[in-house]
Amino acid sequence: MGLPWVRLDTNFHNNPKIVQLVAEKKHSAAFAYVCSLAYAGAHGTDGYIPEHCLYLVHATKREATVLVTAGLWHVSPGGWDINGWDEFQVSDEAARKRRERAQKGGIAKAKKAAEKALRSV
Repeated sequence: MGLPWVRLDTNFHNNPKIVQLVAEKKHSAAFAYVCSLAYAGAHGTDGYIPEHCLYLVHATKREATVLVTAGLWHVSPGGWDINGWDEFQVSDEAARKRRERAQKGGIAKAKKAAEKALRSV
């Protein structure tokens, strides 16, 4: 089970990656990042954001790409990992197992979508 809170450094607003997003007027990506922290904490995903849950963190693939480019997220099978999650957030074995299951589900969903796309060609 997840937690009702996540750690957010009081100097978050001074983080160079966040400052750069704001300077580039990419506020929606910065907001999605904060929402992704809350999502991962609430759902105990160990910092993993499944692709099919982007809308739950108020993000699109565009914002996901911005966050990867900024170094706040990393591409992972079936979704993304929040950079530094293990270093700054509480994690446990159960969360790691949930993340692995979510990644496997994301990979299976992506394979099905790719197969469907190939059949329609």
